[in-house]
Amino acid sequence: MPEWTVRQLVDQLKALGMREGGVLLVHTSFRKVRPVEGGPLGLIGALRRALGRDGTLVMPTMTSGDTVFEPGSTPSYGMGITAELFWRQPGVLRSTHPGGSFAAEGPQAERICQPQPLSPPHGPDSPVGRVHRLGGQVLLLGVTHSENTMLHLAEAIARVPYAVSHPCVVEADGIPRTVMVPETDHCCAGFKLAGEWLRARGLQREGKVGNADACLSDARDLVEVAVEHLAIHPLVFLCPHGTGCGECEAAHASIPGVGSP
Repeated sequence: MPEWTVRQLVDQLKALGMREGGVLLVHTSFRKVRPVEGGPLGLIGALRRALGRDGTLVMPTMTSGDTVFEPGSTPSYGMGITAELFWRQPGVLRSTHPGGSFAAEGPQAERICQPQPLSPPHGPDSPVGRVHRLGGQVLLLGVTHSENTMLHLAEAIARVPYAVSHPCVVEADGIPRTVMVPETDHCCAGFKLAGEWLRARGLQREGKVGNADACLSDARDLVEVAVEHLAIHPLVFLCPHGTGCGECEAAHASIPGVGSP
């Protein structure tokens, strides 16, 4: 199979509706996109070129949280090779949340990577919250809405009743200690519903980038539609009780009056 050139990827991204000069949050699986000229760095180059010099590229670089976080050296965890290489590039900034960091490059990078509260990791005062506030777009490249961190912002805005706490190592006065960080955590399979909601309203662009299925939406559209559904059914993103999903059962159990006597 011949490699996709950077030029071809740029053309595909622009055809999908990427805004030059805008803010773009990307979740990607390079395995689905490949083969690409220059590998993952070629894909990063295509994203940067499609955005232009006035655009800002953002990717999640979350970590395991089991060691003290150093933005310049702690590897990301489960975010894929593209995001892992992206934060290591010259000129790329990385936010300082000990478990939920993001990397950004471009004119809005410093604003996006400003310090944030420990909880919620994806609330209004977080990198995803700032992408939303800046009118950014969300690109899913070879992944589904189940990997879409912007939907956690919708949960925070809708004030869903569930929150599961996870241990995270932080440093205070030079001493590492473990703190519990509450977040709207679950298996996230239910996030795929967002694609159906957006598609029904014509708010999601779909196509191919390389060999990957890709979809693009405006962060504000995505959050607005999700919050509307959460207002009607606050547990819509959780697997129902009794389905055997341990992560969603933990979320159900965290709801006051459900998991506590």
